Amino acid sequence: MRKSDYRSFNIRGLTGPDDFASMRQAVERRYRRVLEEVGSMPDLILVDGGRGQLNAALEALALLGVDETPVVGLAKREEEIYLPARPEPLVLDRRDPALRLLQSIRDEAHRFAVSRHRRRRSRRTLGSRLDEIPGIGPRRRRRLLRRFGSLAGVTEASLETLQAEIGVELGARVFERVREWAAASGDGESAH
Repeated sequence: MRKSDYRSFNIRGLTGPDDFASMRQAVERRYRRVLEEVGSMPDLILVDGGRGQLNAALEALALLGVDETPVVGLAKREEEIYLPARPEPLVLDRRDPALRLLQSIRDEAHRFAVSRHRRRRSRRTLGSRLDEIPGIGPRRRRRLLRRFGSLAGVTEASLETLQAEIGVELGARVFERVREWAAASGDGESAH
C-alpha cells in the first residue's frame, strides 16, 4: 500500500445518494488526473462493488478513452469477483491467496474512506456551534478548540481566559454566547 498515492474526492452535484453516479464521478476524476499528471494507468483497477459499480467505473473510463486497463469488481457480501466480459461472477475459495490479496486492498480502501469521513464529520460537528458566533472563523475556532480541547472546555473557560486568548471584545462575545447555550440546555450538555 503506497499511502502517498491515496486520493479522496468530495462527490459533487448529486442531490441524494447514488452509488453508481458517485462511482462514475470518482473514477473519472481520479483517472483523468492520473492521465494528466502521470500519463500511465495502473496494472489493475479494483472497484468496490458488484456488477453495477463495475459498469459505472467502466463508463467513466470509456469517457477518458481508457480501455486497455483491466478492471474488476469485488462484491463484499459473497466476495464475488466481477469481470467485464463475464456475465456470471467468479467465486474463488475463501482461502485463495488471490482473493485474500483483493480483500486486503479493498479493506484498506474502506479503512481510508471511513477514517476520512469520520475526520470530516468530526470537524463539522466540533466547529459548528462556534461558527455561529460573529468573528469566529475557521482559524479562531481551531485556536479555541486547540487551547480548550472542546466546546465544553470553551464553555468552562473564564471570561478573562477567553479574552486573553482571542481579545477583549470577541472573548466577551464568546463567553456570553456559550453561557447562553449552556443555560438553554439546562446543564450545558447540549453545547458539546
